[in-house]
Amino acid sequence: MTDLKQQTELLKEHLDQLKKRYEKSQPPEDKRDKAFFLFVKETTEPIYGMLATWEQTALQAVKNRTLNIHPHQITSTRENMELLLMHSFFVDVKRKRYMELNKSVHYIFDQVLRDL
Repeated sequence: MTDLKQQTELLKEHLDQLKKRYEKSQPPEDKRDKAFFLFVKETTEPIYGMLATWEQTALQAVKNRTLNIHPHQITSTRENMELLLMHSFFVDVKRKRYMELNKSVHYIFDQVLRDL
């Protein structure tokens, strides 16, 4: 399961980078700006791929009883990180909500790493 450990650590790094982006960035002037959209898509696409792979690997680990986490928590973590991806670029959610999502994703990532 070192593969899952590496995936989780890498996603945690991305999560920290997203938080920094959220704290430093201003909302785009025009959310329909095609250049900005393409930049966001290009930047986030690899992370979406990593998240999908991580989810499958983590769900398999739960099934094999390597992880002591409910499958729903794995799926929710993927969904929350996807929300953070968008909120980090568009800065379209209140700071409190952003930090709650960030904290919940970190919690599950840390739980995965502890179980491994």
